[in-house]
Amino acid sequence: MQVINSIPKLKPRADDGHKGDYGKVCIIAGSVGMSGAAALAGRAALRAGAGLVRVAVPKSVLPIVASIEPSFTTIALPEDENGRISVKAIDAILKTVGENDAVAFGPGIGLSRAIRSILEILLEQLSLRLLIDADGLNNLARLKNWPAKRKAQLILTPHPGEMKRLWSGLSRQTLPTDRREQATTVAQQSGSIVVLKGAGTVVTDGEKIYINQTGNPGMATAGSGDVLTGVITALMGQGLSDFDAAVLGVHIHGLAGDIGAEKAGQISLMATDIVEALGNAFKRV
Repeated sequence: MQVINSIPKLKPRADDGHKGDYGKVCIIAGSVGMSGAAALAGRAALRAGAGLVRVAVPKSVLPIVASIEPSFTTIALPEDENGRISVKAIDAILKTVGENDAVAFGPGIGLSRAIRSILEILLEQLSLRLLIDADGLNNLARLKNWPAKRKAQLILTPHPGEMKRLWSGLSRQTLPTDRREQATTVAQQSGSIVVLKGAGTVVTDGEKIYINQTGNPGMATAGSGDVLTGVITALMGQGLSDFDAAVLGVHIHGLAGDIGAEKAGQISLMATDIVEALGNAFKRV
């Protein structure tokens, strides 16, 4: 196992650059009652430098998400009776996937058979760079033998509870206590990059491993993971490899949390503080 200690960097921007040069990304997220997750991920993607951010959400929550941030565009998706994305959304999703450099799936999306069907189809898209987070992971854990169907390039970003559910879906073995072993095994079994969140976030592709040193306990707050999703997806869209995007993303995210805590304190730190601190975090890197 190769231990990575260096932090990747983005290339300086060209004087004649335009938004198309810095990545088109799509965040597929949200449901009734969980509109904030979609908006946070979209705002974070903008702050992390994506040139164009699209946020695809159930149609009934679109006005809420759009009102939170005017700088991303929104896509209204068909929804079920509970305000979750419906299986009827698959054509619109596949269309937008084909128009973007990187896609995130899962924040606030809820659990349903329809969402699992959509996710299964996304896994089979050969040219897709896909980050799966939050309820996207909980739906993924319920899909049988999903690694065998995987053609997309995946980044999985579980917290410890989501890792436990992923592990149960992949292996009959007892979940090891060592976080590095957990992440490495899932990365190897699924052919994915795994970002196991928590104190000392672990990033691994099964061969290389990075242990993050930034961040603080104040970041254990609702929405923090949605911010990380937006940051990593934006870095993917700007041309970094999936592994480098994940490493830089967790470093920047933790650093922004540290900067935010300097101002608000760990107790009062909110996910929006992390988003607002991303600019200073990129300056420091």
